[in-house]
Amino acid sequence: MDETLEGWSADTRDPEHRAEVIDHAFDYRGDVTIVLDDSTERVGYVFNRNRDVPDPYLEMFDSAGGPPIMIPYASVRAVRFTGRDTAAGNSYVAWLERKAAAKSSARDA
Repeated sequence: MDETLEGWSADTRDPEHRAEVIDHAFDYRGDVTIVLDDSTERVGYVFNRNRDVPDPYLEMFDSAGGPPIMIPYASVRAVRFTGRDTAAGNSYVAWLERKAAAKSSARDA
């Protein structure tokens, strides 16, 4: 069974943990909610991040539209995986199982 981060929420006040959680948000194939230090929330899709610069940042497409948003890591208080994980259940094994079932159905027809 494929695991998903859908529904998970992580406090990111610890800088090392923050970088790891943001990496997960980058790999996630759904929207996340970024909670900032001032308690504002940004909802969208994280499409880029860079922690190898003096001021690490992430970039996301806001779900409401508009230009991409750049958020400094230092401003991120929490990350919530709020959007549907569009990749859940789409592993290679699941694909093989669906393909075998389709072939079996075609033979039986």
